[in-house]
Amino acid sequence: MVDLTRAIGTNPIHSICIACKTVIRRWFRRKKSLSSKEDHKKKRHSQTQQEPVEDKKAGKTMNGIHSCRFNDDPLRGNNPTSSRREGVYRPRKIDNSCFPCMMDHMSRNEYRKNHTPPNKGRVSYDSIPSPSSSWNNSGNLKPPNLQSKTSSRKSNPIMYSNSSGMLKPPPIEKKIECTLEELCYGCQKKIKITRDVLTNTGGVTQEEEMLTINVQPGWKKGTKITFEGKGNERPGAYREDIIFFISEKRHQLFRREKDDLELGIEIPLVKALTGCTISVPLLGGDKMNLTVDEIIYPGYEKIITGQGMPIPKESGLRGNLKITFLVEFPTQLTRNQRSEVFNILQGSC
Repeated sequence: MVDLTRAIGTNPIHSICIACKTVIRRWFRRKKSLSSKEDHKKKRHSQTQQEPVEDKKAGKTMNGIHSCRFNDDPLRGNNPTSSRREGVYRPRKIDNSCFPCMMDHMSRNEYRKNHTPPNKGRVSYDSIPSPSSSWNNSGNLKPPNLQSKTSSRKSNPIMYSNSSGMLKPPPIEKKIECTLEELCYGCQKKIKITRDVLTNTGGVTQEEEMLTINVQPGWKKGTKITFEGKGNERPGAYREDIIFFISEKRHQLFRREKDDLELGIEIPLVKALTGCTISVPLLGGDKMNLTVDEIIYPGYEKIITGQGMPIPKESGLRGNLKITFLVEFPTQLTRNQRSEVFNILQGSC
């Protein structure tokens, strides 16, 4: 004590540093010894858990895992068919094994079927199809949501199927131009076609054929004539049909309006005022004389019955010929002619 006081008195700072170092070293040694003891305990505890444990009651040895047969367990009670997992008890099948992974696959499926409540938000399509469901072409059942999407799609089929299994291709459409004379009196049209034909060896060759169309009197624009099986031939399909549509050529004098014909005629002003007899052309090249006693004004119309187009549904009957007069006025008059016209027409207006 005298030496320490004497040392502090001589050099107090040096002595205090030495004392602090001594205290710190002792503290680190103590802490190190405590940590080594804890590590030794943990290592010993882990070795103890890995050692085989023998279950005297069950007669089984398990590697570091205790038996799951719980008797008089305060957490699970005395019921061996129940298990505890995260605070939830679930019934378990009693067998020789204590783990759910060792359960039979069939028994687990039966347990799920018997104990799983139905989920209303989930739709099963393995059951019997409902009336709202429909079957697709391959025989599989389509769900209602997929059925609505599929039915909303529109497609333009190129080939048409039938009961025999053969495909029916779309027809070939062509036009035939006819004059009003041909549609009025009838005619015969011959059309040469060329089509593809399959050979016995599977190749394709071309052949020609002459088709005959008998145009009937009174046929209208758009009349359809169909030749079945006269088109091209394709593997696995019937021959194509050929459809001809009637179209009218433009006439120089006449214009057709359903079963009637319309004609426009120009006459001079003198004949329009005094009356006249004019020659009216008819369809087919004939002419007829028409006498008009009335005063013809611009837009005046004269109807001649029975000189129009034939009516197909009524044999022997024809439509009317409507004549519209166009009055031709003189472009020049002398002074004397104007005075005479004035004196004549002065009292008529």
